[in-house]
Amino acid sequence: MRFRPQRPESPSDVALAEPLALPSTMSAAVIDRTGDAAQLHLATIDTPAPILSEVLVRVVAAGVNPIDAKTRSGSGVSGAIGSFPTALGFDFSGVVVTSPYESHAFPVGTEVFGMAGFPRTGGTYAEYVTVPSLSLARKPASLSHVEAAGVPLAALTAWGLVVETALAHEGQRILIHAGSGGVGHFAVQFASYFGAQVIATGSARNADWLRELGARTVIDHAAQRFEDHVSDADVVIDLVGNVMDDTGTRSLRALRPGGLLIEVPTGAWPGFHEAATAEGFRATSFKVVPDGGTLATIARLLESGAVQVYVDRVFGLDEAADAHRELERGHTRGKLVLRVSDD
Repeated sequence: MRFRPQRPESPSDVALAEPLALPSTMSAAVIDRTGDAAQLHLATIDTPAPILSEVLVRVVAAGVNPIDAKTRSGSGVSGAIGSFPTALGFDFSGVVVTSPYESHAFPVGTEVFGMAGFPRTGGTYAEYVTVPSLSLARKPASLSHVEAAGVPLAALTAWGLVVETALAHEGQRILIHAGSGGVGHFAVQFASYFGAQVIATGSARNADWLRELGARTVIDHAAQRFEDHVSDADVVIDLVGNVMDDTGTRSLRALRPGGLLIEVPTGAWPGFHEAATAEGFRATSFKVVPDGGTLATIARLLESGAVQVYVDRVFGLDEAADAHRELERGHTRGKLVLRVSDD
């Protein structure tokens, strides 16, 4: 018997959402040029208009990520910015205000979270953002918008590193650098959830917290040389690179023969692949995929309590520059989030 998808028997069976009156302009934290954090300022810009299968979302909260600060400073993905002023930001949690068609999976009024197509489109440090349908998922009901905004980029990156690239499994030994950061605290939880033995580097103040997240061993990066304590890791997830104390190069000493190095920060260790290969290790870089289906899976783990997001501090949209300064100090536990509007 052939599969027949269920469809409404007539157009009247489709619930039609009332169109919302939208402002032609909106507030956003923008930059007029690349530079230091002082370049971020509040401005009034045009409200974006969705096309084709894009969804327009009213942003309640926006996550702040290292790639945002790098882009603001002139590196990161700044080369793809088409024009200025531009609103930064990938992560968001909010409410759908315009849906592509009546029976779309995310109708008007749906609480969603995900990643915007910045910098090809406007970023999420704004009251409204257009988002590809395939980059959306329903917000977990147990999470506030502020908490949900801290999830997408960091959790999707961690999932790609741990589940899809490292293939985390029972008995595997995974060393995760910067385990208490945005990506790191998700990576520790995912690796532990899938049965791996997690070794995390971090500061002494975060040691107990990292153990609570699932790390079996925590190495204080300020007081210990991790390669003196680990020499047989199956996988190293390097979220630091050689920009700090040659963390990338030293990571090769922590791997077993034939082990896998996953080098995450772009440009933090040019030539890592050649260096690893020359010593008999496997190596790869990684780029996040803003996949809504994967995000929906992560949402179920968040709903069940198996995984948690930690938000360190919340800033107002007009405090975006302060959020970037805080991020660049390098001591954030979990995520920083901008509160953009009311729920």
